[in-house]
Amino acid sequence: MKILKIVLITLLILVSIPFIAGIFIDQEYSVAREVTIDQPKEEVFEYVKLLKNQDNFSSWALKDPKMTKSFKGVDGEVGFVSGWKSEDPNVGIGEQEILAIDDGKRIDYALRFKEPFEASDKAYMAFETINETQTKVIWGFEGKMDYPMNTMLLMMDMEEMIGNDFQEGLQKLKLILENQ
Repeated sequence: MKILKIVLITLLILVSIPFIAGIFIDQEYSVAREVTIDQPKEEVFEYVKLLKNQDNFSSWALKDPKMTKSFKGVDGEVGFVSGWKSEDPNVGIGEQEILAIDDGKRIDYALRFKEPFEASDKAYMAFETINETQTKVIWGFEGKMDYPMNTMLLMMDMEEMIGNDFQEGLQKLKLILENQ
């Protein structure tokens, strides 16, 4: 009986550790990557503000060429929504909406994932003039994992997972815009 009691207490402690840890782990995370493109800021901004153009450089859009796409609104304007539906679990189902445009400086997006998991996060692309012929583009993402799911952040390297896809996409964007 004493052994059973020790085993149960040990199991209870092991099960409770992630829940206790989750109290102290930040629920919010952010990832950002940047690239310098040899084009004037106006040209870079005008290309990127069209959400449909992300299909040409976004790593996620290129993961499933058979995905179904849908569009609502006027591309390049606040309120435009680009939806996707894929059988590939790495792509899933969701939509991206343009929330705000600070002309020539920044575009803010809402990301709404529906499958394989539900989440609502924010993303942005920011643009800075380096000189007349060079532009720095920053692609960022801000997410949140509610308690107790935030304990997964200890095991998931969001910086690497999302950051690598951003960097790959930014390199493709650079190639597209510098070889027009």
